[in-house]
Amino acid sequence: MILLDTHAWIWWASASPKMSKKALKVIDGADKVLVSAISCWETAMLVSKGRLTLDRDVEVWIDLALKLPNVHLASLTPSIAVRSCRLGSMEGDPPDRIIVATAMQYGCKLVSKDERIKKFKNVRVVW
Repeated sequence: MILLDTHAWIWWASASPKMSKKALKVIDGADKVLVSAISCWETAMLVSKGRLTLDRDVEVWIDLALKLPNVHLASLTPSIAVRSCRLGSMEGDPPDRIIVATAMQYGCKLVSKDERIKKFKNVRVVW
């Protein structure tokens, strides 16, 4: 089981050449690919701000991307919400904190290119 950071989910679902070969190998070998519920919000927010352009309406894109093989939506539980506030010195915006807390909650690797997340010692990051 692995968790995809928002950018990794977008790039993987869109078959972007931005994905690393190592990340693709880990995703292809995973029995379960988790996407945090906050990634749906973050994707919609990026589209609404004009920072991301998709090939279709964002709601349709999210629905289809969540139906990819082995993809499961990881809910934002109270435990994850609290854990995201207890990350101490981890830098990052709230979605990053929730994604890291989700990886910790599930005890799984996180696929992310984000250098701030890679520096955080309490989660195993693959890129």
